[in-house]
Amino acid sequence: MRKGPPLVSSTGCSSSRPRRWGSSSSSCIGNAERNESQNPHRPHRSRRRSRGREEGTTVLIETAGLTKVFGEVRAVDDLSVAIPEGAIGLVGPNGAGKTTFLRLLLGLVRPTTGTAKVLGHNIAEGVPVRERIGYMPEHDCLIPDMTGVGLVTYMGRVSGLDANTAISRAHDVLQFVGVEEERYRKIAEYSTGMKQKVKLAQAMVHDPQLYIFDEPTTGLDPRGRTEMLDLVRVIARSPGRNVVLSSHLLPDVETICKYIVILDGGHQIAAGELSQLLTGSADRLRIDVRGDREAFARRLLEAGMEADATPSGVHVARKPGVEAAIFQTAKALGVEVRYMGREIRSLEEFFLELVQRNEARGA
Repeated sequence: MRKGPPLVSSTGCSSSRPRRWGSSSSSCIGNAERNESQNPHRPHRSRRRSRGREEGTTVLIETAGLTKVFGEVRAVDDLSVAIPEGAIGLVGPNGAGKTTFLRLLLGLVRPTTGTAKVLGHNIAEGVPVRERIGYMPEHDCLIPDMTGVGLVTYMGRVSGLDANTAISRAHDVLQFVGVEEERYRKIAEYSTGMKQKVKLAQAMVHDPQLYIFDEPTTGLDPRGRTEMLDLVRVIARSPGRNVVLSSHLLPDVETICKYIVILDGGHQIAAGELSQLLTGSADRLRIDVRGDREAFARRLLEAGMEADATPSGVHVARKPGVEAAIFQTAKALGVEVRYMGREIRSLEEFFLELVQRNEARGA
């Protein structure tokens, strides 16, 4: 079983290695604490982390009227959310505003109007926000002529680590993600899977409180996808760490995240605990039929039932006589009822239903 990601210890360098490394010795550099204490512009990592715990922060991301306009396009439109700490899934159709929302949180673009806080810090503060975030972007951001360890060390320095700690951390996180044997090769020689792992390593090097993963399994084969998801899952389950996972692969989100935020047209259209969203209401039934779903739902409506047809089946409100009406309607239409039970959906089914309804309201 893979152990949690390596931490920056109280001396400003890593002292925790995954079990598979086979080393019980500390990787700390003797003068790292002295070097860091001499630079007042580089806050002490462990002290900052413990302070956050003492404050008992429960809201990870909070926005109020957050809006970003590009020309005539409102990519994020008056977004007001309060997202709790933990493993968060961010999903939505193409053009929903997911990437713009993440870029706003990172300070890569400025909001047109509105405000946002990450880990209690206003995004306008800049560095205090970014130094608490590890970002793994969707698109290739690597420097091909650098070695893996060279790039991750460089990103550690950019993130405020002293030279000794940065290189120690680079070796630690590259071993954690499984690139220890290739860390001295140039990135130009890496496979897609190795490049994705280096992107993860550079997001980890400064031991952030929040990880933002934007399509982390892009371009990976099934084995590479499984390995990447295993790494993300270990991070998400580690104490003191939070994850925002944005992905079009909803089964990936469903296996890792406990809380889901769904955007469409720059708006939040749903948010909540995954288990609650997917269970639905105890007062609704989902019916899987072989035949014309739309006609079946229409006939139930004509019979006085509350019913609607979606890609995952026909959904009917529980009320007296509903079961009899379902089977009578099925018999009349020659439709076969293959399943009937309480609404329990996959994230993909819930997402498709929600977006379909949102589009119908906007039509």
